Amino acid sequence: KVAFKNYYKKGWIYRGKRVVNWCIRCSTSVSDLEVNYIPENGKLYYIKYGPFTLATVRPETKLGDTGLAVHPDDRRYKKYVGQELDIESADNSVPADKPAKSKTIKIRVVADEAVDPDFGTGIIKVTPAHDITDFEIGQKHNLPSLKVIDERGKMNENAGVRYQGLKTSEARGKIVKDLEDIGLMEKVEDYEHNVARCDRCNSVIEPLPSLQWFLKTKELAKMALKAIDPELSPAASHGAGKNKVAIKPERWVGPYKSWLENIRDWNISRQIWWGHKIPIEGEEDVLDTWFSSALWPFAALGWPIACAQIKNERLKMKDYCEPLRGSDLSEYYPTDLITSDRGILFLWIVRMIFSGIEFTGKAPFREIYIHPTVLTKDGKRMSKSLGTGVNPLELINKYGADALRFGLASQVTGLQDIKFGEDLMIMGRKFANKVWNISRYILMRTGDDYDWETPKSSKGLDEIAINLEGLFDHVAKNIESYNFAEAANAIYKFLWHEVADKYLEESKSRNDQKTKDTLAFVLVNMLKLLHPFMPFVTEEIYGKLPIKDKKLLMVENWSA
Repeated sequence: KVAFKNYYKKGWIYRGKRVVNWCIRCSTSVSDLEVNYIPENGKLYYIKYGPFTLATVRPETKLGDTGLAVHPDDRRYKKYVGQELDIESADNSVPADKPAKSKTIKIRVVADEAVDPDFGTGIIKVTPAHDITDFEIGQKHNLPSLKVIDERGKMNENAGVRYQGLKTSEARGKIVKDLEDIGLMEKVEDYEHNVARCDRCNSVIEPLPSLQWFLKTKELAKMALKAIDPELSPAASHGAGKNKVAIKPERWVGPYKSWLENIRDWNISRQIWWGHKIPIEGEEDVLDTWFSSALWPFAALGWPIACAQIKNERLKMKDYCEPLRGSDLSEYYPTDLITSDRGILFLWIVRMIFSGIEFTGKAPFREIYIHPTVLTKDGKRMSKSLGTGVNPLELINKYGADALRFGLASQVTGLQDIKFGEDLMIMGRKFANKVWNISRYILMRTGDDYDWETPKSSKGLDEIAINLEGLFDHVAKNIESYNFAEAANAIYKFLWHEVADKYLEESKSRNDQKTKDTLAFVLVNMLKLLHPFMPFVTEEIYGKLPIKDKKLLMVENWSA
């Protein structure tokens, strides 16, 4: 409510009729970022439009055409720009049971940079009511908008008696046949293209004009752009100022900037039953869940009540909030790091950044780490609805939480995706068992009377202890640079091969104090080193060590 009122008073929130992504099954508008574009085999239809031939994958929207558009630099069509042409089309007033006839309509040709001169014949039909780009072209060139598809995905009365009531797929077949019958269909080609589908239900998305609430994003985008510093290292980000954020891997800086530089106004209203109601009297719509989620980093810490400007329970917003001393907001905001799959970089993370700066004056975190996306073994997106998902609880029951964690970490390289396979979990489980066996052996060799306070450093111990001590630096550097695979695999190789295969075998023939001290040093520091990757196994083993006044392993000094 506070955030909505703030934007509304600034004139950044408005209600208007614009083309939005409409899910015909969920009966609600859907964000651009909640639309999945799925490659599908279809047809590309080449239709005669007067002196032109146009290529389209949706001939049914021809009934809502109000213009033609070409690129301003395309010399092929320069002489037509600005002209209103008589175009022969299918007569939609003829009843469906009668033979197809043609009629003449008037359509104006405009020049717009949104047109790709290399697609099809380089000229597009403009249907302002049924395509977001076409809507913007129509607004810019004052083209009328004619809605021919309704919210159920059926042709409406504006489609004419010949097509009214048909599903869009049915209307496509009908109008294609009609255009063929009257000689306006030049050719049809097989064509693979991306079909927009709802992220919730996988139904086809229909771009439709709809009365919705929108948030202007121009100024907010500027805030988020200023916050990103591609030259900023993670260490430097802590002292780089309240609004500087580092993105790792750095390859995501480009897409981050590109999205913000081309951002559209945000459709923040939804026609669903759940969610925060828009705080306007009589309004039934709810807010986009990401509008609320964008406030989470500070709202969860007591904002706005924890701000100095709040007096007598009435909000008095200034340029930004000054957290009250001793509040959770002052203690924990901003935080150091957020990690995310790339799928919500724009959906959530960017919005948290500009919301944080707008309402507190500070970016909500100093680093963003975009981790790889876990795909199926054959490279497909994991989806519960598509039956390609994996239940992590089942994997944990089968292999253990540490095995799952270590198996995934061992694949996190600089690549964008991970192809999931249970062989990694098997490897993780075997390694966890190896750690248990190493620990049992060392506890057996040191004996019940061993003083576990003795091995404080590797000084005077066998070389394996010195090598283990040096491994901390290598692992730390790779963890800090998010190269978890290198860190995990370095630990794996050292413990399995250097410790278990070599040193433990060599120690079986020795029983001196130096050997016992080395074994104890190796065990304690092996557990510390491995703890970020296998927290449960290592904590359990560490809890069994007879060390006086020890703390939980998770709060011990990590270095050797």
